[in-house]
Amino acid sequence: MAHNCMHALPIIHGLLLFMTFYPRRLCIVCVDLFHAFHDDIDVQYISIYTGMAYTSNAAYRKGAISKGTCGRLILEKTASAKHTIATAAVPSPQCQSRCGDVDIQYPFGIGANCSLAELFNVECKVQHGISKPFIGNVEVLNISLSRSTLRVFNGISTFCYNASGLMGGVRFRFNAKNTPFRFLDVYNKFTVIGCNTLAYIADDGGTGYQSGCFSQYRDLSGLVDGSCSGMGCRQTTIPRGMYYYNVTFDKRFNTSPISRFGRCSYAVLMEAASFNFSTTYINTTKFDGTNGGRVPMVIDWAIREKSCDIAKQNMTSYACLSSNSECVASTNGPGYVCNCSHGYEGNPYLPDPHGCHGVIIGFIVLMIIAFCGQLVIQRRKLTKIKKEYFRQHGGMILFESMKSKKGLAFTVFTEAELIHATNNFDKSRVIGQGGHGTVYKGTVKDNVLVAIKRCALVDERQKKEFGQEMLILSQINHKNIIKLLGCCLEVEVPMLVYEFVPNGTLFELIHGKNQGLQISFSTLLRIAHEAAEGLHFLHSYASPPILHGDVKTANILLDENYMAKVTDFGASILAPSDKEQFVTMVQGTCGYLDPEYMQTCQLTDKSDVYSFGVILLEILPLKLEGPAIQRSLSSVFLSAMKGNNLDSVLVSDIKGQESMELIGGLAELTKQCLDMCGANRPSMKEITDELGRLRKLSLHPWVQVDAEMETENLLGGPSTINSGLEIETSSTGYLGEGRENLPMNPGSTYYAR
Repeated sequence: MAHNCMHALPIIHGLLLFMTFYPRRLCIVCVDLFHAFHDDIDVQYISIYTGMAYTSNAAYRKGAISKGTCGRLILEKTASAKHTIATAAVPSPQCQSRCGDVDIQYPFGIGANCSLAELFNVECKVQHGISKPFIGNVEVLNISLSRSTLRVFNGISTFCYNASGLMGGVRFRFNAKNTPFRFLDVYNKFTVIGCNTLAYIADDGGTGYQSGCFSQYRDLSGLVDGSCSGMGCRQTTIPRGMYYYNVTFDKRFNTSPISRFGRCSYAVLMEAASFNFSTTYINTTKFDGTNGGRVPMVIDWAIREKSCDIAKQNMTSYACLSSNSECVASTNGPGYVCNCSHGYEGNPYLPDPHGCHGVIIGFIVLMIIAFCGQLVIQRRKLTKIKKEYFRQHGGMILFESMKSKKGLAFTVFTEAELIHATNNFDKSRVIGQGGHGTVYKGTVKDNVLVAIKRCALVDERQKKEFGQEMLILSQINHKNIIKLLGCCLEVEVPMLVYEFVPNGTLFELIHGKNQGLQISFSTLLRIAHEAAEGLHFLHSYASPPILHGDVKTANILLDENYMAKVTDFGASILAPSDKEQFVTMVQGTCGYLDPEYMQTCQLTDKSDVYSFGVILLEILPLKLEGPAIQRSLSSVFLSAMKGNNLDSVLVSDIKGQESMELIGGLAELTKQCLDMCGANRPSMKEITDELGRLRKLSLHPWVQVDAEMETENLLGGPSTINSGLEIETSSTGYLGEGRENLPMNPGSTYYAR
């Protein structure tokens, strides 16, 4: 020992000389000395086997501890403590698995028969109302099975002076001899803070390690926050396998002369990652005052008595109980630890099924749970969105009104019901498209055929009024108006459900792909009369009255008996109570729009009358020749009527087939409907009455077409009149199922908004 001391003295002497020649320079030097110190250098070894429990430096500053007091952290094995494993036991399910914020995982345990061995016992203490785990008198911060480590609190050793001399200090010794525990060299560093300080760390155990750290400076100007490579702070590493350490200070380095700005020195073995130097640690008690004079330190554990090969020879005491675990030699001293095999995770110290389990299975389970959780969240969001759409579209108003009007045959469908009815809105189900939406053929419950319209975008005004308007339309029950059966309001743009009408539109019957069919004039007159009755009902008997806004032949559907049904209320509005109310955008179809409506933006019942006058023009047997007629049929017709020259625009052979009184009466009614001034036009009631009168003319004996012939021709029976205007259906398959597959005119819209 004396020989080693001779090597150490020149090093210390050199440090003193450096301080003498550079008195204003800060110098902190760490010297690793193995068995190099002698008692002449005042290295103190503290061994208090009956010593006090942990006491903080703060207690010393308050006068609770006298000069030269020593503290001891006890982890060492006593006569009664056991580390050897007799039998690898399984903890009871009743064992406490948590203390405060710390999970206590086996092989550690709280209470009898809850740990692998006695030195793995954890005591859960309550301090200031908070539960904290302790092994011996060392507080445990965290237990890691995968790294076989404990994170614990370690006490800070302190040495303080005042202007008069040494005040005293608190020094700590940590003894883990004959225990499973060792200090981890990869996580911890011996840290010294202070001025004119020489501190030592010594291991009286198996490594024989001793190291000293020295610092000195005269003022605070050279200190830098975050730097511990010199200038008031220094750290050094420790060797592997340490289970004991003792901290001492060299009393010959007296800080009395500089006690005004740095009277205390600190030394501690601590977790390097948790330390960040602050200049305030020099001239305040901030470093020692945090956590009651304690800092984190990392220690590891192992089954120390046996190696893997020897342990496996006695399976009753073998600690790796999981069938998916493996024995691994400790890297920090003798013994072994248990790890889960590759591809597994869990606790290798427990038997299956509580031990190691497959990571893939666990990952799949986790993904399933995450997916289900996300699905639930998305469904909740979707439900919330649907409820908001339902509210925006007036669904609550609609429901309340439906409750008050019991017996109302109106259904509020869910989106899922309509998706099922149309095979997810398959393109093959499309039966019509137009400016206000797309119409699909569908089948709802009880195999009822319906027409489902997915509306185009709806403005904010329409959203607010939608529920109320649906309620009004649902109450309309007239044979010549298509029946609204229900709606779906839980989507961004509402969907409407109507009765299904199989035989297309009046436009297709006159002008479309079916124009080759021979149509009797009396049939067209009847269809016009029925459409007029429907519009008259909307204007006069609906409450409030409804203005259609887009009357045209493409919006008159024909049912299985070719009876007219007015449809497509996409441009409709409720008749305003304020006569000065205007629409913000003119809607309708060119050629049918009321000129007065286009100029004033005020939709009235007389606007529908003008549009209906254009329908009557299409029914009249007029010549459709020449570019002028193609451009404006109404202008040519009105010009002929004004000149009392109707014959010039009629087809040549009409006089021999139809009553001129009938043709003339219809022409006169058409002229009145097309009057440029809305006030001069007849009402729909007057139009209906006049069309009824004209139909009766066809029933007089001198008229060639009677009611029976009309019905017989309409249903496909033999005709006795070779007028060129009869419906012949024997070779077309027009009626019944064959007609359902005929495409409709893509330029028209068929169902109400």
